Amino acid sequence: MPPKRHLTARRVRLGAELRKLREATGMKAREAAALLGADAVQMSQIESGVAGVSAERVRRLAAHYDCTDEALVEALVAMATDRTRGWWEEYRGVLPSVFLDTAEVEHHATFLREVVITHVPGLLQTADYARAVYAYMMPGLPESELTPRIEHRLGRQAVIQGDNSTPYETVIHEFALRVRVADRRASHAQLLRILDQIEQGHASVRVIPVDQDGFGGAGASMMYVGGSVPRLDTGLRDAPTGTAFIDAEPRLAQLRTLFRKVEKASLEPTASRDFIHRLSKEV
Repeated sequence: MPPKRHLTARRVRLGAELRKLREATGMKAREAAALLGADAVQMSQIESGVAGVSAERVRRLAAHYDCTDEALVEALVAMATDRTRGWWEEYRGVLPSVFLDTAEVEHHATFLREVVITHVPGLLQTADYARAVYAYMMPGLPESELTPRIEHRLGRQAVIQGDNSTPYETVIHEFALRVRVADRRASHAQLLRILDQIEQGHASVRVIPVDQDGFGGAGASMMYVGGSVPRLDTGLRDAPTGTAFIDAEPRLAQLRTLFRKVEKASLEPTASRDFIHRLSKEV
């Protein structure tokens, strides 16, 4: 198949998983390429996500790699044959690719778990809250660039709404709920928005009070995205160069442990809802 015009996180992940399967057998890239009647350059393009790969080739490679995990193979085939043009593609060339990759990963998720310390999660933000955050973090951003960012953030929220919504759990630190990124009115509306999403069953929210003992995770912010099979889970964390997409199992295991530790330091969902309700009365 010809090289893809645009790299996406999903295509990159498919290539990475095929590379992992090959490396687990000790097979060289040129040897795997020969099995497909291709060359080492083409194999490199497939494993980097630059070139697509057919379902038949995915199955052929998996067989030669002695992969007996049928669920994983079928999940990889689904990734290879997916021709979905998601709503986020409207923003290609308008927003940085990481925005689109995040929306794509969330769209295909089987569950979402998130920890946020300094801001309300993007999946729960109001338009006013999102505008205030972007305007503060990127001063001088023209309206022509600010508006698409806000629209995209609100568009992402569809994944946790509707009849086929993705289960979403989030742990939010009290600091994020109290800080006024805009004004009192916007803060009050934001808290009501969170309560509304809880009541509608779109989000399971836990709160970490500032006086909670046993919480040392000031840098714990992250998202954990469930894949169609556990092998395809993905972690998202902020990095100096932007959002980092994590697929290495040792790192994913660390994120799962981190989520459990943070969750343990938080209030139960019902107590968290009551906490947010009381806070909304104070604002």
